Amino acid sequence: MKDLKEILKLAIEKQASDIFIVAGRPVAYRFHHELVNAPDSERLMPADTKTLLEQIYALTFNRPMDHLLNEGDDDFSFALEGVSRFRVSAFKQRGSLAAVIRAIPFSLPEPSALHIPQSVINFGQLTKGMVLITGPAASGKSTTLACIIDSINHTRNDHIITLEDPIEFLHRHDRSIVSQREIDLDTESYVTALRAALRQSPDVILLGEMRDYETISVAMTAAETGHLIFSTLHTLGASNTINRIIDVFPPEQQHQIAIQLSTVLSAVISQQLVPTTDGSILPVFEIMTITPAIANMIREGKVYQLDSQIHSSSDHAGMVSMDDSLLDLYKKGTITAESAIRYALRPELMKPKVKL
Repeated sequence: MKDLKEILKLAIEKQASDIFIVAGRPVAYRFHHELVNAPDSERLMPADTKTLLEQIYALTFNRPMDHLLNEGDDDFSFALEGVSRFRVSAFKQRGSLAAVIRAIPFSLPEPSALHIPQSVINFGQLTKGMVLITGPAASGKSTTLACIIDSINHTRNDHIITLEDPIEFLHRHDRSIVSQREIDLDTESYVTALRAALRQSPDVILLGEMRDYETISVAMTAAETGHLIFSTLHTLGASNTINRIIDVFPPEQQHQIAIQLSTVLSAVISQQLVPTTDGSILPVFEIMTITPAIANMIREGKVYQLDSQIHSSSDHAGMVSMDDSLLDLYKKGTITAESAIRYALRPELMKPKVKL
């Protein structure tokens, strides 16, 4: 069995995004959408995964394994000097210990190198309101947020507070002061940290995830009182995002929440990673900015009209729908017709456009 440091170093050398340590199969790496066994790696036994997990925890300056052993799950991050940072989701499976490790570079590349549009980075120029980055797990939401925060840090004299579980990208103070707090390690919960943040003279707050109605409610109040809030949701598409937020609340509160949301929301950015014809992956974006017409649709419960409004506003309001983004990439030959259909929010409408 290879030493953990060798496994991690090889992952970075090969530009793997994730490392899988699970009993019953060799160590595996994820390259784009494919799982590949590590070279010369033998099938791991439960004793092997336990040893590797112990090595992981040792690299965190001996973070206790109690939470993993007692609760069955543990999320944290650590750095391997000269190699990379890593985010770990450790868990039990079939009575043995396992982990999936995400590689996180020490420094952020230029957004253009990651194919993040400048229009997305420009949302960091706002001074108040709420901007939501949405998409499925492992779609690059954290990276997009980190690039926006990095831009603010280098261009504005602000106090930025990030609330994360766990901390992924580290931000050095530049023109801004950046306070990064990790849930469980630095504070009890998102809600506790968010309420405390409002007393810490923030200009910008990054909320790692809006998990429940209490967190969403406090976040909207923070945006309402003149702060700039960034957060994420595991939804795809603006209309799905709006519905998810409203549906979290009890029925008797939903109309009032829709009104509040229509006043504090500044933009919804949805993204997903799509395979390209050259074998790489590319982030594809939907961008909805809150115009008076869209705010009115949210307020009046006409969320079903948002998709057509985004499409019709693409020429003059800086908006773009997910399906239009996919169609444009297909026409350029960047993605296949099959991918355009597979990743479309409305595949039945995409099929005739790509002539399949």
